[in-house]
Amino acid sequence: MNTENLFSYGTLQNKNVQIKNYGRTLEGKLDKLTGYALSMIEITDAAVVALSGATHHPMVKHTGIVTDAVDGMVFEISAAELKQTDEYEVDDYKRVEVTLESGKKAWVYINA
Repeated sequence: MNTENLFSYGTLQNKNVQIKNYGRTLEGKLDKLTGYALSMIEITDAAVVALSGATHHPMVKHTGIVTDAVDGMVFEISAAELKQTDEYEVDDYKRVEVTLESGKKAWVYINA
């Protein structure tokens, strides 16, 4: 099975969200995304709010400042699960490939 690395700094680390989204819990490793800063956005999609239990979700934005860093988890997921993640994330986010502090390449959702 081809796997994709997904870096999560927010609700996808929540076991309930993982079970509802993927039908399983994900095993992850701690990592860091450098050159990005964290903020919060309001989520207006009722289905996403119901799934996460939160009206505000974290979002990262590229700053390019090397001292800016966001802690999170890297999960290995299937290509099909990556598509499910695209459906879970609202239009305020876009998926980009980044290189994490560990040197791993991973997908992450940032401000659109």
